[in-house]
Amino acid sequence: MSVQMWTFLIVGASFLLYIAIAVWSRAGSTKEFYVAGGGVHPVANGMATAADWMSAASFISMAGIISFAGYDGSVYLLGWTGGYVLLALLIAPYLRKFGKFTVPDFVGDRYYSSVARVVAVVAAIFVSFTYVAGQMRGVGVVFSRFLEVDITTGVVIGMCLVFFYAVLGGMKGITYTQVAQYCILIFAFMLPAIFISILLTANPIPQLGFGGLLAGDVGSVIAGGDSVSLLEKLNGLHAELGFAPYTEGKKGTIDMVAITAALMVGTAGLPHVIVRFYTVPRVKDARISAGWALLFIAILYTSAPAVGAFARTNLIATVSDAHYTEETVDAGEEQAKVLPEWFRRWEETGLLAWVDKNGDGKVQYTAGNAFEGKPQFLAEMEGVARGASGERLVANALSDGTNELYIDRDIMVLANPEIAQLPAWVIALVAAGALAAALSTAAGLLLVVSTSISHDLLKRTFWPTISEKGELMAARFSAAVAVLIAGYFGIYPPGFVAQVVAFAFGLAASSFFPAIVLGIFTKWANREGVIAGMLTGLTFTTIYIVLFKFGGIPADYQLLGISPEGIGTVGMLVNFVVTIGVSLATPRPPESVQEMVESIRLPTGAGEASDH
Repeated sequence: MSVQMWTFLIVGASFLLYIAIAVWSRAGSTKEFYVAGGGVHPVANGMATAADWMSAASFISMAGIISFAGYDGSVYLLGWTGGYVLLALLIAPYLRKFGKFTVPDFVGDRYYSSVARVVAVVAAIFVSFTYVAGQMRGVGVVFSRFLEVDITTGVVIGMCLVFFYAVLGGMKGITYTQVAQYCILIFAFMLPAIFISILLTANPIPQLGFGGLLAGDVGSVIAGGDSVSLLEKLNGLHAELGFAPYTEGKKGTIDMVAITAALMVGTAGLPHVIVRFYTVPRVKDARISAGWALLFIAILYTSAPAVGAFARTNLIATVSDAHYTEETVDAGEEQAKVLPEWFRRWEETGLLAWVDKNGDGKVQYTAGNAFEGKPQFLAEMEGVARGASGERLVANALSDGTNELYIDRDIMVLANPEIAQLPAWVIALVAAGALAAALSTAAGLLLVVSTSISHDLLKRTFWPTISEKGELMAARFSAAVAVLIAGYFGIYPPGFVAQVVAFAFGLAASSFFPAIVLGIFTKWANREGVIAGMLTGLTFTTIYIVLFKFGGIPADYQLLGISPEGIGTVGMLVNFVVTIGVSLATPRPPESVQEMVESIRLPTGAGEASDH
């Protein structure tokens, strides 16, 4: 069967499974809609947390960024992994003991202020929509290639599915759907990684193959008969093509530290991950499920660098200096490379493009840009859809430089099995895994938006007399609206998946993290301080990202060379300074609040999630 038929079969079966689980576990009360009734087993919650945590950025884009950026891409791996440990050990058990549904609920009660709750709601919605844009973008990328539809249509399909099981099942439906999604995504990520590791290094363990010698059928050919390690060969290929060494970074130390820290503390402030720890019966179970989740996450995260290096090696060996078609091969040229069919298939998605600048019919892949921005393909004109060498006609090709190839880094994990010539069913399985990763996180984020509006704004602030049935209807309606907005951001994303997600982490770091940490570990942090700190940190970070990412201001003017992806660290420090300063200059919290903080830190007892 073709890749498309396998994709229809495997993706269709997974979608039917998700829908069946949503129908079986549909929420009948607000507690089931918000926290799955608080009775999820720790192992199941660990799987659901891992699926919620490992988004399209983890599955699709992280290995893609590592594949292109090498050492510099490690900031995503280090930041997200360290951030989860920080969340599991420092924050999650205390918030679970506090016993509220949402982070805004914690902020509102801990800081005894409806204004603080509303500010937290605004921050949660802002962060969630920034994050969900990356997920819907990932859904569109997968569908555009494997179902051969445009990205907009792919996003709409994903919206319909998320709408069904998020709006119907709430957290209960999402939780058990995410258990299935974790099983699918981890199998889909690891199986091709194992196959390719065997082909390149003759080692079935990707983590060991990553640091091993090139061997096996494919690896020996790439090594040219020499005894050379994968990373050593990759560095040599980079040097030949003018790229920076794969194992060395170009980013400054301050920027590397800032991005890593922003991703770490941003993780600890992500509301859709924190709420998962309210779905287990006891505080002890929250700690156990955090440990299981870390184990489940580590399987993928320790494999991602290997997948990135495998993809990069295969890409360069397959594409660089290859002829587009047999027709462009010179008669006397021996053992000439010809681009495989996967190249043309991805070219049709608009996520890969080639321009034959020197007219030799071969792809010159070197450092530099082939196009001004992303390729803008021309419509068919006078019946001609291809150039003289077979390339698609592109409007914004650059005449300077030697590079002739554009590759969207988000396709690397998805295209990796095709580049390695794995069976069609493996390629389709990767598509199903990518969709599972994107949809699981999107559903968790949309639930955060839903509960923030229905529970924190309506029930706890503006309409305290609303009935449980009315609150549940409001939650479902707000989830439906959130799906539509998320779809818009998926169609018009502000960057690569991992970049967009990095912005969300920075916003979470600059808004939630100081409020949560000071709320748990100090008695003197008060409402005036947290309101001022959250607004200041969030505003500073947002303005910086907008100016340097979308406003056209040159990178030379960045603060200490810190990129938009890392500015959340500075925003967090600003938040801490403002919160502490204002809190110390204004009256201390009431005695009842100070006693509540003391009870949160006591090791005894287990708070039950409540709706009041």
